[in-house]
Amino acid sequence: MNTPSLKSLALAAALATLAALPARADLLSRSAAPPPIETWTPASSVPSLASLKKYYDIPNFRIGGTYDLDADPATWRDGGQGGTTLESLGMGPLKTAYIDMGTPIRNEAGEIVNAVIISPHYSGDSAASFSIWAPMASNALAGGSPVVGPGLVIDTNKYYVVFLDSIGLWGASKPSEGLGRKFPQYSYFDMVQANYQLLRDHLNVANVHLAFGASMGATQSWVWGVMYSPSGYVDAIMPIGGTTASDGADPIGQWTFRLAQAAIESDPVYRETGGNFYDLPADQHPKQGLQFLWSILQQTGFTFEFRSAQPWSMVEREVFYWEPTGNQTAAWIVRTQSEDPNDYWYRNAGGWTYNINDELDRITARTLVIHIDTDNWLMVGNALEAAKKVPGAGFLSFADPTAHYGVFKAPNVLHDQVKSFVDNTALVSIQAPGAGAGGGGAAPAAKPAGLSK
Repeated sequence: MNTPSLKSLALAAALATLAALPARADLLSRSAAPPPIETWTPASSVPSLASLKKYYDIPNFRIGGTYDLDADPATWRDGGQGGTTLESLGMGPLKTAYIDMGTPIRNEAGEIVNAVIISPHYSGDSAASFSIWAPMASNALAGGSPVVGPGLVIDTNKYYVVFLDSIGLWGASKPSEGLGRKFPQYSYFDMVQANYQLLRDHLNVANVHLAFGASMGATQSWVWGVMYSPSGYVDAIMPIGGTTASDGADPIGQWTFRLAQAAIESDPVYRETGGNFYDLPADQHPKQGLQFLWSILQQTGFTFEFRSAQPWSMVEREVFYWEPTGNQTAAWIVRTQSEDPNDYWYRNAGGWTYNINDELDRITARTLVIHIDTDNWLMVGNALEAAKKVPGAGFLSFADPTAHYGVFKAPNVLHDQVKSFVDNTALVSIQAPGAGAGGGGAAPAAKPAGLSK
């Protein structure tokens, strides 16, 4: 996420933060591949953290195929059956990216057995997750305090933490690298399976102590539980504000993804080119559709009380105007300079066809589901019903005036319960919505700069 507060962070400060952490450089990994081609979009959503990212290539990975969850996982180790490899389309191998920190613990075979993996949100990557939750100059989205670090909720003295990218954006293989609308349509299963290969083959992780993330990162955490808890590879999952279905089973969730995709397709240049616009100069790319996407999401994402309490001078920066003047649409004009319409077209297409509700009984991992009572995109009732389908799962929720965006502060709002779950020192039961913590849902709060999905 590109925000003024993050852009102002100096790289030296980030490196100094890492240097103060207990993990020694000789225990952590090295990049095994070059970053992606950056002709149209950068490899990191937070430029000042780009040098922290590491890369790994996965040859002949099948994107867009079918995953038979009843079969031996070895059958989909290289992606789903019937999927398409990037090599067959004239590109290099599938690329993944990550940032790691913390203290690896290894078994007698030298494999890491205490990994905590953090999947990224809808528009995020490993750098965005790091900027939100690792010790930084400001952790505004996390509620003002870091979550990952020595002695924190995710204690880097105890755990080896891997912040992940996912197929489709930033440091991972993505449509804007060259294929555009010829890129294979990926799924959440593809996202998880590619990162499994990264963890198992490159980082030598034999056991994931916890898989978690917020928003779409939480959705991936659900999929980690379905795919890799039955084998014992994943011990625990903690989806924060995610979903187990955003197809017709959840019409509001599907509506959100379809609205976002329709906004991209409504751009006249996108319509005229069919999404194949890369022969045009960068300043002629169909960015207004992307600006419309962010305007739609930003106006629907918050509680009405929160939005209506803001001055128009702040709101107009996030409202789409066809011919903006002054500060109109200013937030999205700046943001979309580093984003690509096709990257988000695919992100949304993967969202509104997803449903794993019938697979939740496969999850054997310890599970804590966390949700925001006031979420306008992913309804808290659906999250509660999903939790009830997982044997022994816990459920916590709280109201927040920033609605869905409260997911990022959840580990701090629910600090004691979350830390107990992470460290496996106490059980968390299913509680009625709103019973988790106060959360501050009544009074509008100041909005951290640059909130985004």
